[in-house]
Amino acid sequence: MKTLTVIQHTSADYLGLMEDHLEGRRIRFSYVRPFTESVKVPDFTAVADGLVLLGGGPWGSAGGRDVPTLVEEVRLTRACLMHGMPVIGVGLGAQILAIAADGTSEASDLRFEVDRVRRTRADALNGYLPAEFPHVCYMRDEPVPPDYASILAVDCQGRPAIFQIGDNAFGFTGHPGFKLAMAEDLIMEFEEVPPDTANRLEQLRAAKTEIEDALVPIMTGLVQMTGLMRV
Repeated sequence: MKTLTVIQHTSADYLGLMEDHLEGRRIRFSYVRPFTESVKVPDFTAVADGLVLLGGGPWGSAGGRDVPTLVEEVRLTRACLMHGMPVIGVGLGAQILAIAADGTSEASDLRFEVDRVRRTRADALNGYLPAEFPHVCYMRDEPVPPDYASILAVDCQGRPAIFQIGDNAFGFTGHPGFKLAMAEDLIMEFEEVPPDTANRLEQLRAAKTEIEDALVPIMTGLVQMTGLMRV
């Protein structure tokens, strides 16, 4: 049974709907919360069978409001990449993955978007990535993947929505398992909130079933590509 080390940047942003898919495949996960007192970003030797870097609400990585553990997380992610360990970055986590892989991030305002993305490669996620699906993004700043990264999907503005580094590292600017309660908690947890949150919450509520349906093939492909069920 494999175990993922999952780094949270805020209590409101967690694996969400992805938890059930991992548990159904007997893939365990252990949350690490360095934003709480006395908890630090783990050393590479403490990472289990893969690393997940989650979103950060209003925290970013491009200099405006950087997550306090940015340097340590980039170092950890780079070590995982160098050792061929699976890495999944979501939101802020995708930015950290891009930086660790010799890309960068660029400044942008905090945003909460519920739109759609389209696949750019038929073989993305071993052919399981849907051609088009909902995209829920609650994030400050943008990842800029390195030139050698494969762009698997783009958002409505043509920005990378999903990218692949090497064989088994993936960045998602939107959270594929985002839940309505997560958005509500992020809005309540921080003083800084993105504009037009009431309309975005309604859009998210309306997209609930389609998000759940799209997550089934996404998780199938993601688990296959990261090798998390291999003995």
